[in-house]
Amino acid sequence: MRRPLHTMIVMGTRPEVMKLAPVALALQAKPSQFRVTLVGTGQHRSLVPQHLKLFGLQLDHDLKVMKPRQTLAEITSRTMMRMDQLLAAEPPEVLMVEGDTTAVLVAGLAAFYRRIPVAHVEAGLRSGDIYNPFPEEINRRLVGGLAEVHFSPTDQAKRNLRRENVAADRIFVTGNTAIDALLYAAQRPPRRPALPARVLAGRRLVLVTAHRRESWDQGIRQICLALGDLAARFPDVVIVYAVHPNPIVRETAEEVLSGRERVHLIPPPGYAEFVDLMKRCYMILTDSGGIQEEAPCLGKPVLVMRRTTERIEGVRAGCAELVGPGRERIVARASALLTDRSLYQRMAAPRNPYGDGKAALRIRAALAYHFGLSRRRPADFHP
Repeated sequence: MRRPLHTMIVMGTRPEVMKLAPVALALQAKPSQFRVTLVGTGQHRSLVPQHLKLFGLQLDHDLKVMKPRQTLAEITSRTMMRMDQLLAAEPPEVLMVEGDTTAVLVAGLAAFYRRIPVAHVEAGLRSGDIYNPFPEEINRRLVGGLAEVHFSPTDQAKRNLRRENVAADRIFVTGNTAIDALLYAAQRPPRRPALPARVLAGRRLVLVTAHRRESWDQGIRQICLALGDLAARFPDVVIVYAVHPNPIVRETAEEVLSGRERVHLIPPPGYAEFVDLMKRCYMILTDSGGIQEEAPCLGKPVLVMRRTTERIEGVRAGCAELVGPGRERIVARASALLTDRSLYQRMAAPRNPYGDGKAALRIRAALAYHFGLSRRRPADFHP
Protein backbone atom coordinates (compact mmCIF):
# COMPACT_ATOMS: atom_id res chain seq x y z
CA MET A 1 0.00 0.00 0.00
CA ARG A 2 1.36 3.43 -0.98
CA ARG A 3 2.33 5.74 1.86
CA PRO A 4 0.49 9.10 2.15
CA LEU A 5 1.72 11.77 -0.23
CA HIS A 6 3.81 14.25 1.77
CA THR A 7 2.42 17.64 0.76
CA MET A 8 4.14 20.77 2.07
CA ILE A 9 1.92 23.85 1.93
CA VAL A 10 3.63 27.25 2.08
CA MET A 11 1.68 30.31 3.23
CA GLY A 12 2.77 33.71 4.46
CA THR A 13 0.22 36.45 3.93
CA ARG A 14 -3.34 36.59 5.21
CA PRO A 15 -4.84 35.91 1.74
CA GLU A 16 -2.62 32.86 1.30
CA VAL A 17 -3.75 31.50 4.67
CA MET A 18 -7.41 31.99 3.84
CA LYS A 19 -7.12 30.37 0.42
CA LEU A 20 -4.94 27.44 1.49
CA ALA A 21 -6.61 26.64 4.81
CA PRO A 22 -9.58 24.91 3.08
CA VAL A 23 -7.11 22.84 1.04
CA ALA A 24 -5.16 21.86 4.16
CA LEU A 25 -8.39 20.76 5.86
CA ALA A 26 -9.47 18.78 2.79
CA LEU A 27 -6.12 16.96 2.60
CA GLN A 28 -6.00 16.31 6.35
CA ALA A 29 -9.45 14.69 6.08
CA LYS A 30 -7.82 11.92 3.99
CA PRO A 31 -4.84 10.83 6.16
CA SER A 32 -4.48 7.58 4.24
CA GLN A 33 -3.70 9.60 1.10
CA PHE A 34 -2.01 12.80 2.32
CA ARG A 35 0.44 13.91 5.00
CA VAL A 36 0.36 17.68 5.36
CA THR A 37 3.10 20.03 6.57
CA LEU A 38 2.22 23.72 6.97
CA VAL A 39 4.98 26.30 6.54
CA GLY A 40 4.72 30.04 7.22
CA THR A 41 7.16 32.58 5.83
CA GLY A 42 6.63 35.09 8.62
CA GLN A 43 4.77 37.72 6.58
CA HIS A 44 1.71 39.28 8.26
CA ARG A 45 3.04 37.82 11.52
CA SER A 46 0.35 39.42 13.68
CA LEU A 47 -2.47 38.21 11.40
CA VAL A 48 -1.59 34.67 10.36
CA PRO A 49 -2.03 32.84 13.72
CA GLN A 50 -5.54 34.22 14.33
CA HIS A 51 -6.59 33.33 10.79
CA LEU A 52 -5.22 29.80 11.09
CA LYS A 53 -7.02 29.44 14.43
CA LEU A 54 -10.35 30.07 12.72
CA PHE A 55 -9.78 26.85 10.76
CA GLY A 56 -8.28 24.91 13.69
CA LEU A 57 -4.83 24.88 12.04
CA GLN A 58 -1.31 25.78 13.17
CA LEU A 59 2.06 26.02 11.48
CA ASP A 60 4.60 23.23 11.59
CA HIS A 61 7.42 25.58 10.58
CA ASP A 62 7.87 29.37 10.59
CA LEU A 63 10.66 30.74 8.39
CA LYS A 64 10.55 34.17 10.10
CA VAL A 65 11.85 36.02 7.06
CA MET A 66 10.23 39.39 7.60
CA LYS A 67 11.96 42.50 8.91
CA PRO A 68 10.68 46.10 8.96
CA ARG A 69 10.99 47.98 5.66
CA GLN A 70 13.06 45.32 3.93
CA THR A 71 13.33 45.37 0.15
CA LEU A 72 12.02 42.78 -2.27
CA ALA A 73 15.60 41.62 -2.81
CA GLU A 74 16.03 41.06 0.94
CA ILE A 75 12.75 39.14 1.17
CA THR A 76 13.81 37.03 -1.80
CA SER A 77 17.25 36.13 -0.50
CA ARG A 78 16.12 35.38 3.08
CA THR A 79 13.20 33.26 1.91
CA MET A 80 15.36 31.29 -0.51
CA MET A 81 17.98 30.41 2.09
CA ARG A 82 15.51 29.39 4.78
CA MET A 83 13.21 27.52 2.40
CA ASP A 84 16.14 25.59 0.95
CA GLN A 85 17.30 24.61 4.43
CA LEU A 86 13.84 23.30 5.28
CA LEU A 87 13.52 21.36 2.02
CA ALA A 88 16.91 19.76 2.67
CA ALA A 89 15.91 18.72 6.18
CA GLU A 90 12.36 17.63 5.43
CA PRO A 91 11.86 17.08 1.67
CA PRO A 92 8.19 16.71 0.66
CA GLU A 93 6.91 14.86 -2.38
CA VAL A 94 5.07 17.97 -3.57
CA LEU A 95 5.25 21.63 -2.56
CA MET A 96 2.00 23.59 -2.78
CA VAL A 97 1.90 27.39 -3.11
CA GLU A 98 -0.94 29.82 -3.77
CA GLY A 99 -1.20 33.07 -5.62
CA ASP A 100 1.51 35.54 -6.50
CA THR A 101 3.57 36.89 -3.61
CA THR A 102 7.35 37.02 -3.71
CA ALA A 103 7.46 34.25 -1.11
CA VAL A 104 5.34 32.05 -3.41
CA LEU A 105 7.80 32.53 -6.27
CA VAL A 106 10.85 31.90 -4.10
CA ALA A 107 9.40 28.83 -2.37
CA GLY A 108 8.50 27.38 -5.75
CA LEU A 109 11.95 28.12 -7.13
CA ALA A 110 13.63 26.54 -4.10
CA ALA A 111 11.57 23.39 -4.64
CA PHE A 112 12.37 23.39 -8.36
CA TYR A 113 16.10 23.56 -7.58
CA ARG A 114 15.69 20.38 -5.54
CA ARG A 115 13.52 18.72 -8.21
CA ILE A 116 10.47 18.71 -5.95
CA PRO A 117 7.20 19.06 -7.92
CA VAL A 118 5.34 22.33 -7.39
CA ALA A 119 1.54 22.56 -7.30
CA HIS A 120 0.20 26.08 -7.89
CA VAL A 121 -3.21 27.05 -6.48
CA GLU A 122 -4.94 30.00 -8.21
CA ALA A 123 -2.83 29.44 -11.30
CA GLY A 124 -3.18 31.32 -14.57
CA LEU A 125 -4.28 34.78 -13.43
CA ARG A 126 -2.88 37.45 -15.73
CA SER A 127 -3.28 41.22 -15.96
CA GLY A 128 -1.12 41.59 -19.09
CA ASP A 129 1.06 44.30 -17.50
CA ILE A 130 4.21 43.13 -15.73
CA TYR A 131 4.23 46.21 -13.48
CA ASN A 132 0.54 46.08 -12.46
CA PRO A 133 0.15 44.59 -9.97
CA PHE A 134 3.80 44.82 -8.93
CA PRO A 135 5.57 42.47 -8.37
CA GLU A 136 2.70 39.97 -8.35
CA GLU A 137 2.13 39.77 -12.10
CA ILE A 138 5.66 38.62 -12.87
CA ASN A 139 5.72 36.36 -9.79
CA ARG A 140 2.76 34.32 -10.97
CA ARG A 141 4.07 34.13 -14.54
CA LEU A 142 7.36 32.73 -13.26
CA VAL A 143 5.65 30.27 -10.89
CA GLY A 144 3.52 29.18 -13.83
CA GLY A 145 6.69 28.34 -15.72
CA LEU A 146 8.10 26.02 -13.06
CA ALA A 147 4.96 24.42 -11.62
CA GLU A 148 4.17 20.81 -12.49
CA VAL A 149 0.45 20.99 -11.79
CA HIS A 150 -1.84 24.03 -12.02
CA PHE A 151 -5.12 24.55 -10.16
CA SER A 152 -6.88 27.31 -12.11
CA PRO A 153 -9.89 29.03 -10.57
CA THR A 154 -11.69 29.74 -13.85
CA ASP A 155 -11.81 28.80 -17.52
CA GLN A 156 -10.22 32.18 -18.34
CA ALA A 157 -7.22 31.34 -16.14
CA LYS A 158 -6.90 27.99 -17.91
CA ARG A 159 -6.95 29.71 -21.30
CA ASN A 160 -4.18 32.04 -20.12
CA LEU A 161 -2.01 29.02 -19.25
CA ARG A 162 -2.75 27.27 -22.52
CA ARG A 163 -1.58 30.39 -24.40
CA GLU A 164 1.69 30.00 -22.50
CA ASN A 165 1.94 26.39 -23.74
CA VAL A 166 1.15 24.69 -20.44
CA ALA A 167 -0.08 21.19 -21.26
CA ALA A 168 -3.84 20.75 -20.84
CA ASP A 169 -3.44 17.57 -18.80
CA ARG A 170 -1.57 19.52 -16.10
CA ILE A 171 -4.34 22.12 -15.64
CA PHE A 172 -7.38 21.53 -13.44
CA VAL A 173 -10.17 24.14 -13.23
CA THR A 174 -11.27 24.04 -9.60
CA GLY A 175 -12.96 27.32 -8.72
CA ASN A 176 -11.28 29.60 -6.20
CA THR A 177 -10.70 28.44 -2.64
CA ALA A 178 -11.43 32.01 -1.49
CA ILE A 179 -15.11 31.13 -1.81
CA ASP A 180 -14.59 27.98 0.30
CA ALA A 181 -13.02 30.12 3.02
CA LEU A 182 -15.72 32.78 2.79
CA LEU A 183 -18.58 30.30 3.17
CA TYR A 184 -16.75 28.62 6.06
CA ALA A 185 -16.23 31.90 7.90
CA ALA A 186 -19.72 33.23 7.16
CA GLN A 187 -21.18 30.40 9.25
CA ARG A 188 -19.10 31.37 12.27
CA PRO A 189 -20.09 34.53 14.12
CA PRO A 190 -17.17 36.83 15.03
CA ARG A 191 -15.92 36.85 18.60
CA ARG A 192 -16.70 40.55 18.66
CA PRO A 193 -17.75 42.92 15.86
CA ALA A 194 -14.92 44.90 14.29
CA LEU A 195 -17.12 47.98 14.59
CA PRO A 196 -19.76 48.75 17.28
CA ALA A 197 -23.33 48.66 15.96
CA ARG A 198 -23.96 52.21 17.20
CA VAL A 199 -21.39 53.54 14.70
CA LEU A 200 -23.54 52.31 11.81
CA ALA A 201 -26.94 53.25 13.18
CA GLY A 202 -28.98 54.55 10.22
CA ARG A 203 -25.92 54.85 7.98
CA ARG A 204 -24.45 53.01 4.98
CA LEU A 205 -21.09 51.33 5.45
CA VAL A 206 -18.43 51.71 2.75
CA LEU A 207 -15.71 49.14 3.42
CA VAL A 208 -12.18 49.86 2.17
CA THR A 209 -8.89 48.01 1.80
CA ALA A 210 -5.90 49.48 -0.06
CA HIS A 211 -2.29 48.44 0.18
CA ARG A 212 -0.81 47.57 -3.24
CA ARG A 213 2.90 48.17 -3.61
CA GLU A 214 2.43 49.88 -6.98
CA SER A 215 0.30 52.48 -5.16
CA TRP A 216 2.83 53.32 -2.46
CA ASP A 217 4.09 56.41 -4.28
CA GLN A 218 0.94 58.51 -4.76
CA GLY A 219 -1.86 55.97 -5.15
CA ILE A 220 -2.54 55.43 -1.44
CA ARG A 221 -2.63 59.19 -0.87
CA GLN A 222 -5.07 59.66 -3.77
CA ILE A 223 -7.28 56.88 -2.40
CA CYS A 224 -7.28 58.43 1.08
CA LEU A 225 -8.15 61.85 -0.30
CA ALA A 226 -11.05 60.27 -2.20
CA LEU A 227 -12.33 58.67 1.01
CA GLY A 228 -12.27 62.04 2.72
CA ASP A 229 -14.25 63.55 -0.16
CA LEU A 230 -16.89 60.82 0.04
CA ALA A 231 -17.31 61.22 3.78
CA ALA A 232 -17.81 64.96 3.36
CA ARG A 233 -20.25 64.54 0.47
CA PHE A 234 -22.49 61.84 2.00
CA PRO A 235 -23.52 62.46 5.64
CA ASP A 236 -25.29 59.08 5.79
CA VAL A 237 -22.08 57.16 4.95
CA VAL A 238 -19.59 55.62 7.36
CA ILE A 239 -16.22 54.68 5.86
CA VAL A 240 -14.25 51.86 7.47
CA TYR A 241 -10.70 51.43 6.16
CA ALA A 242 -8.98 48.26 7.34
CA VAL A 243 -5.43 49.61 7.19
CA HIS A 244 -2.60 47.28 6.20
CA PRO A 245 0.19 47.18 8.83
CA ASN A 246 2.85 48.22 6.30
CA PRO A 247 4.30 51.49 7.66
CA ILE A 248 4.05 53.31 4.33
CA VAL A 249 0.35 52.53 4.02
CA ARG A 250 -0.46 53.15 7.69
CA GLU A 251 1.41 56.47 7.93
CA THR A 252 -0.25 57.86 4.79
CA ALA A 253 -3.73 56.81 5.93
CA GLU A 254 -3.25 58.36 9.35
CA GLU A 255 -1.81 61.59 7.93
CA VAL A 256 -4.71 62.14 5.52
CA LEU A 257 -7.68 60.65 7.38
CA SER A 258 -7.09 60.74 11.15
CA GLY A 259 -9.79 62.79 12.86
CA ARG A 260 -12.14 62.81 9.87
CA GLU A 261 -15.78 62.53 10.88
CA ARG A 262 -17.33 59.13 10.04
CA VAL A 263 -14.00 57.72 8.79
CA HIS A 264 -12.70 54.86 10.91
CA LEU A 265 -9.17 53.53 10.46
CA ILE A 266 -9.01 50.06 11.98
CA PRO A 267 -6.26 47.44 12.07
CA PRO A 268 -6.94 44.40 9.87
CA PRO A 269 -9.56 42.39 11.76
CA GLY A 270 -9.76 38.62 12.02
CA TYR A 271 -11.24 36.92 8.99
CA ALA A 272 -14.60 36.14 10.61
CA GLU A 273 -14.79 39.78 11.69
CA PHE A 274 -13.92 40.99 8.20
CA VAL A 275 -16.53 38.73 6.61
CA ASP A 276 -19.04 40.20 9.07
CA LEU A 277 -18.10 43.70 7.85
CA MET A 278 -18.52 42.59 4.23
CA LYS A 279 -21.97 41.21 5.00
CA ARG A 280 -23.01 44.49 6.68
CA CYS A 281 -21.51 46.91 4.17
CA TYR A 282 -23.24 48.76 1.32
CA MET A 283 -20.29 48.48 -1.07
CA ILE A 284 -16.56 47.80 -1.11
CA LEU A 285 -13.63 49.85 -2.40
CA THR A 286 -10.51 47.73 -2.69
CA ASP A 287 -7.27 46.98 -4.49
CA SER A 288 -7.26 43.43 -3.09
CA GLY A 289 -7.50 40.43 -5.37
CA GLY A 290 -9.28 38.15 -2.91
CA ILE A 291 -12.03 40.62 -2.08
CA GLN A 292 -12.86 40.93 -5.78
CA GLU A 293 -13.66 37.21 -5.62
CA GLU A 294 -15.51 37.20 -2.29
CA ALA A 295 -17.76 40.26 -2.56
CA PRO A 296 -19.94 39.01 -5.46
CA CYS A 297 -20.83 35.96 -3.37
CA LEU A 298 -22.36 38.34 -0.80
CA GLY A 299 -24.03 40.60 -3.35
CA LYS A 300 -21.75 43.58 -2.68
CA PRO A 301 -20.67 45.90 -5.53
CA VAL A 302 -16.91 46.30 -5.80
CA LEU A 303 -14.93 49.26 -7.10
CA VAL A 304 -11.42 48.04 -7.90
CA MET A 305 -8.89 50.81 -7.21
CA ARG A 306 -6.24 49.52 -9.60
CA ARG A 307 -5.22 50.22 -13.18
CA THR A 308 -5.55 46.58 -14.20
CA THR A 309 -7.13 43.43 -12.83
CA GLU A 310 -6.31 39.79 -13.43
CA ARG A 311 -9.81 38.93 -12.17
CA ILE A 312 -11.66 40.14 -15.23
CA GLU A 313 -14.55 37.70 -14.75
CA GLY A 314 -16.17 39.94 -12.11
CA VAL A 315 -15.97 42.98 -14.38
CA ARG A 316 -17.54 41.02 -17.24
CA ALA A 317 -20.29 39.75 -14.93
CA GLY A 318 -21.08 43.33 -13.94
CA CYS A 319 -20.45 42.95 -10.20
CA ALA A 320 -17.11 44.80 -10.19
CA GLU A 321 -15.81 47.94 -11.89
CA LEU A 322 -12.18 48.90 -12.52
CA VAL A 323 -11.78 52.54 -11.45
CA GLY A 324 -8.03 52.95 -10.83
CA PRO A 325 -6.35 54.68 -7.87
CA GLY A 326 -7.15 58.28 -8.91
CA ARG A 327 -9.08 60.54 -6.55
CA GLU A 328 -11.59 61.99 -9.00
CA ARG A 329 -12.55 58.68 -10.62
CA ILE A 330 -13.01 56.94 -7.27
CA VAL A 331 -15.24 59.72 -5.99
CA ALA A 332 -17.29 59.82 -9.20
CA ARG A 333 -17.98 56.09 -9.39
CA ALA A 334 -18.58 55.64 -5.66
CA SER A 335 -20.96 58.61 -5.74
CA ALA A 336 -22.85 57.01 -8.63
CA LEU A 337 -23.39 53.83 -6.61
CA LEU A 338 -24.45 55.85 -3.57
CA THR A 339 -27.05 57.86 -5.53
CA ASP A 340 -28.22 55.67 -8.45
CA ARG A 341 -30.34 52.84 -7.05
CA SER A 342 -30.76 51.02 -10.36
CA LEU A 343 -26.99 50.98 -10.96
CA TYR A 344 -26.47 49.70 -7.44
CA GLN A 345 -29.03 46.91 -7.84
CA ARG A 346 -27.47 45.77 -11.13
CA MET A 347 -24.03 45.43 -9.52
CA ALA A 348 -25.33 43.98 -6.26
CA ALA A 349 -27.22 41.02 -7.73
CA PRO A 350 -25.51 37.97 -6.14
CA ARG A 351 -23.61 35.98 -8.73
CA ASN A 352 -20.13 34.59 -8.55
CA PRO A 353 -18.02 33.43 -11.47
CA TYR A 354 -15.19 32.43 -9.10
CA GLY A 355 -16.41 29.41 -7.20
CA ASP A 356 -19.07 27.35 -5.45
CA GLY A 357 -17.35 26.42 -2.18
CA LYS A 358 -16.01 23.08 -3.43
CA ALA A 359 -12.65 24.15 -4.85
CA ALA A 360 -10.61 22.49 -2.08
CA LEU A 361 -12.32 19.16 -2.72
CA ARG A 362 -11.55 19.46 -6.44
CA ILE A 363 -7.92 20.27 -5.65
CA ARG A 364 -7.67 17.22 -3.42
CA ALA A 365 -9.15 15.02 -6.15
CA ALA A 366 -6.86 16.55 -8.79
CA LEU A 367 -3.78 16.11 -6.61
CA ALA A 368 -4.70 12.46 -6.01
CA TYR A 369 -5.22 11.91 -9.71
CA HIS A 370 -2.03 13.65 -10.84
CA PHE A 371 0.18 11.78 -8.38
CA GLY A 372 -1.36 8.39 -9.00
CA LEU A 373 -3.50 8.01 -5.88
CA SER A 374 -6.67 7.92 -7.98
CA ARG A 375 -7.46 6.84 -11.53
CA ARG A 376 -10.33 9.26 -12.04
CA ARG A 377 -9.69 12.79 -13.29
CA PRO A 378 -12.08 15.22 -11.56
CA ALA A 379 -14.48 17.28 -13.63
CA ASP A 380 -13.63 20.94 -14.13
CA PHE A 381 -15.55 23.69 -12.34
CA HIS A 382 -17.95 25.74 -14.45
CA PRO A 383 -19.99 28.62 -12.97
